[in-house]
Amino acid sequence: MYFAALLARTEDGWEASDTELDDVESLSDLAELAREASPEDDTVLVLIEQEDAWFGVVRIDGEDDPRIYVSDAAAAARSSYGEILLTDELLGRDPDDDDVVDLDSLDLDGTEDGDTEEDDEDGTSSAEAVPHSPVGDSQILDDLGVGEKELRLLDADDALSSIAEALGASEVLETVR
Repeated sequence: MYFAALLARTEDGWEASDTELDDVESLSDLAELAREASPEDDTVLVLIEQEDAWFGVVRIDGEDDPRIYVSDAAAAARSSYGEILLTDELLGRDPDDDDVVDLDSLDLDGTEDGDTEEDDEDGTSSAEAVPHSPVGDSQILDDLGVGEKELRLLDADDALSSIAEALGASEVLETVR
């Protein structure tokens, strides 16, 4: 179960709308959806929470690149909606390394058993591991009244309400919840 809402800043304050993410397949799609919510190129926040396990904030300021914060990358990675937010750049991965194997660099001496020295205990390589911690721009809401420390201390079960309260948008968020 997930909840997603758009908060668009206007001259009159914040306007909220709930949103379906079923047709969103990429961060670009999500950014375009957010931009449509604010014809004046004002700030739009996409707030996403899933089963009180993690939350994410995507901030769109006009045509600028989206800024992203995810409270628990590992929990979000298990969600199709979280995967939209967890870009290679956000996770510090090289997007050009898409399983391309340089055969000349492999040490194939006949003793391989399928595991490499870089494999973790669960069989995934350390390059594919996703941290059980926040990732992204932890200063994403600093200028809106939610500092880095406060953002990192939020619990997933009430984070969106706390963010909306700090923005002065709790009533409009509750109307779409």
